[in-house]
Amino acid sequence: MLNRYAIATLVLATATTMAWAQSSTQSAAPSAPATAPKPSTAPAAGAAAGQAGSEDQQLIARGAYLAKLGDCVACHTAEKGKPFAGGLGFDTPVGKIFSTNITPDKDTGIGNFTLEDFDNAVRHGIGKDGSTLYPAMPYPNYAKIRPSDIKALYAYFMKGVEPVKQANKDSDITWPLSMRWPLSIWRHVYAPDVVSDDASSDKDAVLRGKYLVEGLGHCSACHTPRGVGYQEKTLSDQDTAYLSGGVIDHYLAKNLRGDITDGLGKWTEADIVAFLKSGRNDHTAAFGGMADVVENSLQHASDEDLTAIAKYLKTLKPVDANAKAQAYDDTAYKALISGSNRSNGALTFVDNCMACHRASGKGYEQTFPVLAQNSAVNSADPTSLISIVLRGGEMPWTKAAPTHYGMPAFDDRLTNQDIADVLTFVRTSWGNQAPAVTVDQVAKIRKDSGAAPEPKR
Repeated sequence: MLNRYAIATLVLATATTMAWAQSSTQSAAPSAPATAPKPSTAPAAGAAAGQAGSEDQQLIARGAYLAKLGDCVACHTAEKGKPFAGGLGFDTPVGKIFSTNITPDKDTGIGNFTLEDFDNAVRHGIGKDGSTLYPAMPYPNYAKIRPSDIKALYAYFMKGVEPVKQANKDSDITWPLSMRWPLSIWRHVYAPDVVSDDASSDKDAVLRGKYLVEGLGHCSACHTPRGVGYQEKTLSDQDTAYLSGGVIDHYLAKNLRGDITDGLGKWTEADIVAFLKSGRNDHTAAFGGMADVVENSLQHASDEDLTAIAKYLKTLKPVDANAKAQAYDDTAYKALISGSNRSNGALTFVDNCMACHRASGKGYEQTFPVLAQNSAVNSADPTSLISIVLRGGEMPWTKAAPTHYGMPAFDDRLTNQDIADVLTFVRTSWGNQAPAVTVDQVAKIRKDSGAAPEPKR
């Protein structure tokens, strides 16, 4: 007979299956260049704060800022829905779960929550009724948020957010997988103890960055690989698995450690700040779920906090300390220019990719990302590359970089063989040294991600 721990692991693994944190079920759509940012889905600080006394305004404003750092709007706002009213669906193999209404409506939201109720939900993963929340709510990460910041968040959601009367949706997970009690066992096994108040570390930029990354930013919810119980393999930055990359929503959340090939080893602090603030830098551009994180959350962070995050990330040791930096090689460039490479991968690149990414693989600065020595290109796992070719992508709209560029989807144009061949070409050209992509890998992601059926040739 399965013991209680095994049941908890089984239920969680099948019922939530990586529906974590800020991942959205929406696929990025192709886009033409534009020049003006679209409105943010997050309300301005003080949307309902006029009802609060003047003594509360500072606390509410601080809570509004913290809510943006936590990207609360991303998961708690349905497509075309009102901010924080919930209803965003997360697909699992056994059904769908939905985010909840966290506006201060007393009937359908959290208007009747005390500060203790709010803290229990955010940091402990316990609902007002005492049941354990699905860890799609990243309470193992939010356990690192200080009580004083929880108080500010509570003030914002109670007094700075407009109440919306919108009933929460029940999951369509059927019994017995819908039972909540196994989740309480998961919580006891995997969720850490909550922290106490100690803001003294904020005076040290690295420690401030560590606090933001571990807690409100909940970066490891996506960027750390998962174990057999779908728990983060580690919550400690002393373990090189921490922030070493994880697959979510058919994308690879990249390695944020100091690895020279697939991590941040070649990025400066300024590169990291530029990426977090604008969604692009000279190395790459944000895509998939990260584009939403930049757009809804990180572009609103202060320069001081973004610098603190960058300083902290640059302290993380690489997974592979012996890896050697890659050097640019112009062999592929010369073959493309002369037409001497007649392989399917090279020809597919010429027909579909070269106009933007150039024969040199160097793209156009801050516009179409460089492919040569790109850390995403050189990741051992090609999931992100396959997904973006199949589904297309968009750079985020940001105040720092309002010009908007998109990559079209090629799912209805390229066969699985074409995609495998062109990505293998990209991953082995211009000095890149990454494993080949297989037809089976492409076929699986095409099927699992809901991309268009493979075109007939």
